[in-house]
Amino acid sequence: MAQPKDPAGMRKGLTSYGDTGFSLFLRKAFIKGAGYSDAALDRPVIGIADTGSDFNPCHGNAPQLIEAVQRGVMLAGGLPVKFPTISIHESFAQPTSMYLRNLMAMETEEMIRAQPMDAVVLIGGCDKTVPAQLMGAASANIPAIQLITGSMLTGSHRGETVGACTDCRRYWGKFRAQEIEEQEVAAVNDQLVPSVGTCSVMGTASTMACIAEALGMTVPGGASPPAVTAARMRVAEETGTVAVQMAKTGLTVDKILTDKAFENAMRVLLAIGGSTNAIVHLTAIAGRLGFEVDLQALDRMGRETPVLVDLKPSGQHYMEHFHAAGGMATLLRELKPLLHLDCLTVTGRTLGDELEAAPPAFKQDVVRTMANPIYPQGGIAVLKGNLAPGGAIIKQSAAHPKLMEHEGRAVVFENLEDMAARIDSDGLDVTADDILVLKNIGPKGAPGMPEAGYMPIPLKLARAGVKDIVRISDGRMSGTAFGTIVLHVTPESAIGGPLAHVRSGDRIRLSVKNREISLLVPDDELARRARENPVKEPVADRGYRKLFLQCVTQADQGVDFDFLRAPKMRGKTPRVP
Repeated sequence: MAQPKDPAGMRKGLTSYGDTGFSLFLRKAFIKGAGYSDAALDRPVIGIADTGSDFNPCHGNAPQLIEAVQRGVMLAGGLPVKFPTISIHESFAQPTSMYLRNLMAMETEEMIRAQPMDAVVLIGGCDKTVPAQLMGAASANIPAIQLITGSMLTGSHRGETVGACTDCRRYWGKFRAQEIEEQEVAAVNDQLVPSVGTCSVMGTASTMACIAEALGMTVPGGASPPAVTAARMRVAEETGTVAVQMAKTGLTVDKILTDKAFENAMRVLLAIGGSTNAIVHLTAIAGRLGFEVDLQALDRMGRETPVLVDLKPSGQHYMEHFHAAGGMATLLRELKPLLHLDCLTVTGRTLGDELEAAPPAFKQDVVRTMANPIYPQGGIAVLKGNLAPGGAIIKQSAAHPKLMEHEGRAVVFENLEDMAARIDSDGLDVTADDILVLKNIGPKGAPGMPEAGYMPIPLKLARAGVKDIVRISDGRMSGTAFGTIVLHVTPESAIGGPLAHVRSGDRIRLSVKNREISLLVPDDELARRARENPVKEPVADRGYRKLFLQCVTQADQGVDFDFLRAPKMRGKTPRVP
């Protein structure tokens, strides 16, 4: 029996037995064992990537979301089929969740390819899950739609609204500085995460939710409803319905994720004061489709894109307040003159069409106007200099204004173990005017580029009331964190980047105004240090770690595996003069 010209549904991707007719016969026999009829099996098949896990409270609503997606799929005439994938939570992944992002992306891509589905719903929320799913879906390039799990609710501690994880860091900082007792830090621990869902501030999870909607990969309004609300369940049902439409029309990922769509996403990233991690993730997703991210163009874009969303850590509010303020429609309406409104979305309509159809604007105090921003430029600035020839990042909207133009003495930690051993020592030679430098926490150095760039304030300084100090590393920091922190120094120290040769006592100059990060050491002295202390790149004997260390790229290429990027680059994004 010959296959249809364009096989779909259960006829898609038949197992290789050498006889396609037998392959379909056997497949239908097995799935009928689950009680399906021929009529059901003739419908468009919508895969649902189930990332529910008891180790992932950010996805604690996955069963309810899946039920709502299934309802939407069946109402639209499709057949929903859920399948499990890796699920990654920030606090339950060792050595770091970023180490596993590419593995999750690989698994997502290959499960989409291997199993017969006409479209796929990707359920993700916690920081690395949405990027991993978008990376995998971009490479598989079938109709795909993202469903965000949603943010947690806020809690209350002694009359103050609190939420993960900006307030986690703030209260832990108070505890380290001995400003609060163990009893209080235990009490606030019960309030920081009062429900399932992702962090309630503009951390990486919320940033990627907003970016997914800006890219056109969610239904309109899909970014902001909290996890435990009826609104989130309605979004899930609509997602299932739209997935069937996408399957029928053949609306594949490459038609949505264009260079202009990535530019829209970067515009939103800057305007929300979003996580620095999103730059790495967007670079990885774009790389799957053959686009290189131009960091200098991104920086130029940032100079004309103010921070408009008043959410922690750059502002004061939480995601549930952003949702009540109208969510992404309110923000996109304000950014409208700066956006490519002709970009296609999962609905088959353009971004401009969806904005026209959005509910009318109303008075609110969470999303500011362009004339009254939270911060006059985009939340993120790109730095360059002899310390970071490939670039570095600072979240300027969460930094201390007085430290953004600073020259100081380097206090160097060679690795995480060195920092842990000395950071709280009363004998540490450090002042508030110094610059902390942490090496070997880049993609290969740690490995996995952990969120250790948010170095703790040395205990002797914290006790003295110091709240911020310039910190520099080749690692990342949580999107919920704050401070004058230079991240993603490229190339990293573990492969011989200039950061490897910084010594305590060297002078470093940071100028955010001039986009500069410079080590004030002569080139010939740095060359001498490199000759005398050559860097030996980390290796592993076997397994995933060996693959990771051999194939992972640097931050400016998204920390993806080199063999997963598009075989040929076809352009750059953003295209900003």
